[in-house]
Amino acid sequence: MDVHLDAEPHTRPTTARSRELGQELHLARMRANLTATSVAEGLGWSAGKISKMENGWRGTSSWDYGTLLGKLGADHQTRERVRRIASEQDIGHFIRAHDGRLSDNLLCLMIHERAARTLRVYEPMLIPGLLQTEAYARAVIAQYGPLTAEQNEFFVEARLERQQVLCGTRAPDAVFYIHEAALQSAVGDGRVMHDQMMRLAFMCEWKRVRPRVVPLCAPGHAALLHSYNLMTFAKPIRPVAYAENDVSTVFTEEELAIKAYRRKGDVLESLALDAGQSRSVFVHWADVYDRREDRDGPELAQEQLQR
Repeated sequence: MDVHLDAEPHTRPTTARSRELGQELHLARMRANLTATSVAEGLGWSAGKISKMENGWRGTSSWDYGTLLGKLGADHQTRERVRRIASEQDIGHFIRAHDGRLSDNLLCLMIHERAARTLRVYEPMLIPGLLQTEAYARAVIAQYGPLTAEQNEFFVEARLERQQVLCGTRAPDAVFYIHEAALQSAVGDGRVMHDQMMRLAFMCEWKRVRPRVVPLCAPGHAALLHSYNLMTFAKPIRPVAYAENDVSTVFTEEELAIKAYRRKGDVLESLALDAGQSRSVFVHWADVYDRREDRDGPELAQEQLQR
């Protein structure tokens, strides 16, 4: 998927919503297998107008959106998505319903994660989706309710595809704060958890990915209650944060909200173990789950918690 998060001097600043809208238009044109030049010529528009619309730079009328989508032969669902996004006001916060899917499939999430320069993530009860092994992801996704085999594969593949943002020369500088409660909450069997813990331990050696454990002994703090992800980008794109619940994801770029998330990140940084200590904790829990698998029972994990 091409991602357009550029900015042009002397134009109205883009927003997370306008960039999502522009990407919807871009994808519609890709599905129609048409070039921007040919579309512009067919409509009597300039190629620059198409480019600005697809990059979220240009405010335009509902008539122009309808005209463009008609030229592209867009289906009803695409037209409805564009109409809904275009009708929203930029107030700094907006919600995207999952509509029976998982957040991994949200276009707004994907385009911003792929363009981010930095990621700061916190999860209190699960391993972050970007760090999950395939087996752990399957076990988590299976808990969302009855799924067909096709749906299950679709959701798993979407999660694994998301993880590609952490690879390559353009990978963001990413810090993941993981509460130790998430390490002791077994998802799947002991082998699944062992392999997940070892993956996290190996990731401590990665150059641009830093999993950090918030230990059980850390003092209580309001910053530990809710998960979040704060993304920053090349200027002049403003930071975007998102937080997920069971049925929707809330995105925000409002200044005071971003400051609150930065303060949250400072608290997490102060509570988290360093890279070496975090790696030791991951290895410890890998050993716990390895021996639990050998003994085929929960008694060992309980012993470890009581020590």
